[in-house]
Amino acid sequence: MSDRDSLIRVQDACIGYGSRKIVSGMDFTIEKGEITALIGENGSGKSTLLKTITKEIPLLGGSIEIDGRDIARLTAHDIARIMAIVMTGAVRTEYFTCYDTVASGRYPYTGRLGRLREEDRQKIEEAMELTGITELADRYVTDISDGQRQLVMLSRAIAQEPMLLILDEPTNFLDIRHKMLFADTVRELAASKDVAVLMSIHELDLVRDMADRVIALKDGAIDSDGPVDILTDEYVKRLFRLE
Repeated sequence: MSDRDSLIRVQDACIGYGSRKIVSGMDFTIEKGEITALIGENGSGKSTLLKTITKEIPLLGGSIEIDGRDIARLTAHDIARIMAIVMTGAVRTEYFTCYDTVASGRYPYTGRLGRLREEDRQKIEEAMELTGITELADRYVTDISDGQRQLVMLSRAIAQEPMLLILDEPTNFLDIRHKMLFADTVRELAASKDVAVLMSIHELDLVRDMADRVIALKDGAIDSDGPVDILTDEYVKRLFRLE
């Protein structure tokens, strides 16, 4: 165990939808600055876990704490200050420029009127510089490529200054160049800002390249939890029933 502080603590957690349990008995912690990849077959519970942590769906049993606070007690405003989320599909931003989209990540800090302060503008510019999209600032989100759009959404998440970054299959539909740009940016964010990253991802080459740790889900439970070198050919074949 690292000497860094745990940001997420999951104890005997049960996740699912309504009365349908998908994964039970989950126990793990995630530390600040750590990149953790969730892997497993489709339907194994990866996205369900992320939706539970973000309070999109309720926890069915056990407990999940983030920064020492039970998620059941976190308000929407608390969630917005603690975590940022990047999904496979972009939000609807038809009339937003890339700058406006990134700026929307500052809403937890701008108050009801949504006025950007100089500090907010600096955070927006820093986020766009980190992802290399400064030159896209004045372009509309609908007029850029899928890869560029995903970097814009990552910039918005960075501008939000989260302690936790949630990524749900964030590199789907990206070409190799943009996948590598995305991976480099996430690694830099975790290292330089001590942000914890929890991502659901099926591309094992990117997992090996990006992640510090892997949590594998199978048959309603955590099948394994450890460093990326657990991903041997033999283990991958067993996890995904390729034998």
